[in-house]
Amino acid sequence: MMTGRTEEQAILSKIYKSSKSELLAVIGRRRVGKTYLIREFFKGKLAFEMVGLKDGSTKQQLRNFAYSLKEVVPSTDLTVPKDWLEAFYLLKEQLEKERKTEEKKVVFIDELPWIATAKSDFLTGFSFFWNSYASKANVLVIICGSATAWMIKKIINNKGGLHNRVTRKILLRPFTLSETAAYFEAKNIHFNHYQLLYLYMTMGGIPHYLDQVEGGKSAAQNIDEICFHPQGMLRTEFANLYSSLFKNPERYEAIVRILAGKWQGLSRAEIVAKSKIKDGGGLTNILQELEQSGFITAYVPFNKKKKDTLFRLTDNYSLFYLKFIQALANNQSNSWQMLSQTQSWKSWSGYAFENICLQHIEQIKKALGITGIHTNQFSFFAKASETHKGTQIDLLIDRQDKVINLCEIKFYNDTLTLTKTYAENLIHKKRLFKQLSKTKKQLFITLITTYGLQQNQHSIGLIDNILGLKDLF
Repeated sequence: MMTGRTEEQAILSKIYKSSKSELLAVIGRRRVGKTYLIREFFKGKLAFEMVGLKDGSTKQQLRNFAYSLKEVVPSTDLTVPKDWLEAFYLLKEQLEKERKTEEKKVVFIDELPWIATAKSDFLTGFSFFWNSYASKANVLVIICGSATAWMIKKIINNKGGLHNRVTRKILLRPFTLSETAAYFEAKNIHFNHYQLLYLYMTMGGIPHYLDQVEGGKSAAQNIDEICFHPQGMLRTEFANLYSSLFKNPERYEAIVRILAGKWQGLSRAEIVAKSKIKDGGGLTNILQELEQSGFITAYVPFNKKKKDTLFRLTDNYSLFYLKFIQALANNQSNSWQMLSQTQSWKSWSGYAFENICLQHIEQIKKALGITGIHTNQFSFFAKASETHKGTQIDLLIDRQDKVINLCEIKFYNDTLTLTKTYAENLIHKKRLFKQLSKTKKQLFITLITTYGLQQNQHSIGLIDNILGLKDLF
């Protein structure tokens, strides 16, 4: 039984039962579970399935198509088509032979970007198939690819024969913390919220990564084996991650590495200065593709303009790899039990927890009881000047009901107790934000921490909302 993906399964059910043909594009980053979703939901119902070959030539892809067609009809003579027009004509003929029932025929083409290379002329054949036959024959065509930016540009926003032909789109995102918990429960692996958070910090909600986790072992033990053992899957995943998604992956990796060193994010000008990549359309494309693929997030700080946009690395695994794994020699092991006690881990974990909170903004809104209120999310930075100290606010939730939540995010392995110094710092943040933003909205200080807050004379009357780890699930 499939865990989670409730919304996605509802979409698949609706388009399968619809009375018209559908062209569905499923996008999402590598290892997020796109292929599993389609195969599991349509088990026993796929009339044709083909998976593209990475780095395969057009000749090899066409032979792969012929093999895939023979899988469906073993009695058919193996005919390797000379081009994609002929290939899709053969598929059309096969689907017409099977039209004995009114049940919708499902065609699944996986890893489409590996097939539809620049000189393959694949999209010509595919457009012919959809426009001349599938769109009128009660067929559900599902196209899937991990190169999210390519899928958006070449398929969803296609300007040629597939213009406006995609009828549905599914952007498959990583599991949330709640879905991650359900995933492990379905596997009879039981973790408390802190252990789940620990794992999520290192690998995010990527199902294929989570599948490596073993029951009966702590999060730290699993991280040791999966990330630090020379044979661990996530020890070498980074080398494949970007190269499988992007042409000239070195430029993408360079930007990711730069962003990993600046947790608050970098402006476009700072990225240009540090990466030596020229400022222009090429850089724009790289940043857009990294964002569309879920690796970075672009955001405008509070009261700033679009030109002040900051780019921040938000892929959990990439952040963890670049901080702790990449420096290890190929045959070198390291103990996560030891690393997790260092100051480097303590400072990194605070950022990682902040990152996870930003990824679970809907859960935070639900815990605050403001799900039905329109909001915008920002961060806030103020440099020190002659009149005031500098400050930073991790997350602002700017609400339409004339309230702004100033969220203080704190990762701690126990119940947090506010010291006098900490309280004074929060008072300073609130006062300075009100002064510089000139807002007339009500300001609430909202504390988000792992195990909640121990109330004392410093917190009473200062902290308006307290959210714990459980509120992120």
